[in-house]
Amino acid sequence: MTKLFKPRPWQPKMVQHMVSLERCNVFSGCGTGKTAATLEAIATLVLFGKAQRVLVIGPKRVARDTWRDAVQDFNPSFGWLTVAVAIGNEQTRRAAIEAGSVITTINFDNLDWLVTNFGAAWPFDMVVVDESTKLRGLRVSMRKHPASGKTYLAGQGGSRAKALARVAHTRVKRWVNLTGTPSLAGLEALWGPTWFVDAGHRLGNSFTSFSHRWFRAVPGSSPQQQVIEPMPFAEVQIQNAIRDITVVVDIKDYVDVGEYVEHIIPVELPAGARRQYDEMARDLATEIAGQVIEAFSAGTKSQKLLQLASGAAYTDDQGNWVLVHDEKIDALKSIEEEALGMPLLVFYHFKSDAARILKAFPKAKHLDDDPRTMAAWRAGKIPMLLAHPQSAGHGVDGLQYGTCKCVFFSTNWSAENDAQAIERIGPTRQMQSGFKRIVDVYRLVAKNSVEESAVRRLRSRVSVQEALLEALKNYQPQQ
Repeated sequence: MTKLFKPRPWQPKMVQHMVSLERCNVFSGCGTGKTAATLEAIATLVLFGKAQRVLVIGPKRVARDTWRDAVQDFNPSFGWLTVAVAIGNEQTRRAAIEAGSVITTINFDNLDWLVTNFGAAWPFDMVVVDESTKLRGLRVSMRKHPASGKTYLAGQGGSRAKALARVAHTRVKRWVNLTGTPSLAGLEALWGPTWFVDAGHRLGNSFTSFSHRWFRAVPGSSPQQQVIEPMPFAEVQIQNAIRDITVVVDIKDYVDVGEYVEHIIPVELPAGARRQYDEMARDLATEIAGQVIEAFSAGTKSQKLLQLASGAAYTDDQGNWVLVHDEKIDALKSIEEEALGMPLLVFYHFKSDAARILKAFPKAKHLDDDPRTMAAWRAGKIPMLLAHPQSAGHGVDGLQYGTCKCVFFSTNWSAENDAQAIERIGPTRQMQSGFKRIVDVYRLVAKNSVEESAVRRLRSRVSVQEALLEALKNYQPQQ
């Protein structure tokens, strides 16, 4: 059923920001209607001749489904905005771009191809980056040639972001960064997306100058693998630097959506698993079921310890694994019983976890691209749905209809994926969908393990995120 776009109280603020500023950030969480608000801004700009063709970049699921579906949902308002999806084989992508649609969507993985094939005849005067934190790996700078005085692009960084940087300031007039989690990966994640807005004007012409100004090396980190941390004054100064180009929308300023309730479920490792865990932590190696499992670096050790804490460990690079313990399977069974029939959304980090859960719970189903899976989940026909936070965190809508309870079977270090995953069924989504129910988040955490440290890190990262958004939200530009 289609409907007219009727702005919610917080959406005009987003629309006005995108219309009035040629290049800007919109920091707004899941469920606040970023897509619809951006379509309203695009429609306004096109109608007044301020934009002609818009490129929307996002994760694959977002680029493939979200924008086209939103135009269809609000067909009376936006149906005239033609949409082409540049995903698939090269012939399909090329046809979509050459169709001349007002909006063309593409996923991040195809940016290299897009710039290589269309950079010289770039057809888009406006770019919208949905989930702009994906650009945080940029490490470039604009420099002037000493002889000719011409400006050129130099530097390193992720290939997709670097490819996009080649056209960002030479071919694109209007730019919008959309995200609900701008700094969950740390304040250092703000430089890349901000560079696409202002070419380094606010946070520094290069990541090197940015890091030298506001960060310092963590004591003990080596020059080869240097880890940086923000200096005490960094957060406030960085906030002040990007206030004028950033709008923050928090739905909690307008309606009472409540908070989710977090439950930490401690899991005691059996004696054998505890011995193997301690050996890995101490010696970078242990023996399980007659197989020696080794870690060859600190990073590998961290992952091995997370695997052991979760209940299975990989024995090679081919995906083979051995069982360590089933304590978390037992804990998940207890949660299922206490849920009293409410379906569970279960997040996992290792494929071995998913395999074990599917074996222990025969009626469980893995979230996939088949639309029938989501339809069955929304209809309450799937008692347990498995998803990886990275794949479920972006562009998946409808999970909130199936449940208000999620379980993190295992833990990892990405605060961004963690927060995005929770928000898919979180209080905002529940409220937007007409439900008045408490959201429960269960975390199965092995006692005296690296998982406890990971959970503490997730919480500290969120506090940085909240502080940033709060400071930017209260910004009043000088007249």
